[in-house]
Amino acid sequence: MMNNTNRSREENQRKKESTVTSLDSRFNQTLKNVQGLLKGRSIPGKILLTRRSDPSLQELSPEYERSSSFKDAGSSDRMTKEVEEEVQSTSNANKNTNVNKLTTSTSNIENTSKEVQKSAMGARATDSARVMKFTKVLSGTTVVLENLRELAWSGVPDYMRPDVWRLLLGYAPPNSDRKEGVLRRKRLEYLDCVSRYYDIPDTDRSDDEINMLRQIAVDCPRTVPDVTFFHEPKVQKSLERILYTWAIRHPASGYVQGINDLATPFLVVFLSEYLEGGMDNWSVSNLSPEKISNIEADCYWCLSKLLDGMQDHYTFAQPGIQRLVFKLKELVRRIDEPVSRHVEEQGLEFLQFAFRWFNCLLIREIPFHLVTRLWDTYLAEGDALPEFLVYIFASFLLTVRWAFLPFC
Repeated sequence: MMNNTNRSREENQRKKESTVTSLDSRFNQTLKNVQGLLKGRSIPGKILLTRRSDPSLQELSPEYERSSSFKDAGSSDRMTKEVEEEVQSTSNANKNTNVNKLTTSTSNIENTSKEVQKSAMGARATDSARVMKFTKVLSGTTVVLENLRELAWSGVPDYMRPDVWRLLLGYAPPNSDRKEGVLRRKRLEYLDCVSRYYDIPDTDRSDDEINMLRQIAVDCPRTVPDVTFFHEPKVQKSLERILYTWAIRHPASGYVQGINDLATPFLVVFLSEYLEGGMDNWSVSNLSPEKISNIEADCYWCLSKLLDGMQDHYTFAQPGIQRLVFKLKELVRRIDEPVSRHVEEQGLEFLQFAFRWFNCLLIREIPFHLVTRLWDTYLAEGDALPEFLVYIFASFLLTVRWAFLPFC
């Protein structure tokens, strides 16, 4: 009986790992699509899609025709030689798959097994080299932010992510001698804001502030509902303090639904400095009030830095988002006319589905364990992030085009 139970647990674990691997693969493919778009981002034209036997994995061909009517958004040379070789090898694999359609299933399994082994070995070597590069950049007396951005764009090692994100957002200074003093001062400033704005009776708040706090209190339990960790009352209370304090100090926009999602990657990353293991096993109950306060402060300041670059996304009528949705519509029309035509024929407006993408930066669209990896690239873009989102979301749409255009 015990053997059957153990076998059942092992099978469930294998299935879970297989699902995570598949999701990671699809997500990495989306990033490859973005990289393909970036090769023509200054003047993008038509981009060819190479179909695979697995419709969930699609790739943008590096071959495209150029049009001379699209404005450059910057950062067009982020493609490294290593990534180009990887994309090219994937393209060759696609051609071989189409030629050898009659290959037996046994042969496919053997080939897949060999490729997985090679991929794992290559990944370990690449990870080791990348860690060394990050260590070199971060160990200097003064961090060269441009070098850090170049590295972070392709992903940050988990244990380095808190320090790297603080630097990329300008919350921590690049001069290592000043880091501790600056963080200490900013964390005390956050505590002061909480005591002045949050830790007060409702009689000291205006009606608008009371309504805003109530809305935040309603939204916090709804935030990332699929992740058990966010159901903890202490976690929700931390999120509430961060959001309300931010909203009070930014009256031009105040609190807007969607900002609650944007705080969650910061909360997870800065908690990872104090909690070990997977997020499924996390609990903040054993963290001291000082540690929780420091985590909240880091989340607050990093959220502020992020939103400073996209303030008009959350002001009245959210004009920043509407502008970017229009750019997305135009970009898709240029690079994939069948998708653009299909959306139009269905009577859909891009605003109907893409608004949430821009409002929540895809947090509600992809598995949460992939979000921090995506945000490595977001934050590496710096001030160019709003424009870069157009390309990310175009890639996201084209990656899943098979679902609604299976024969194109």
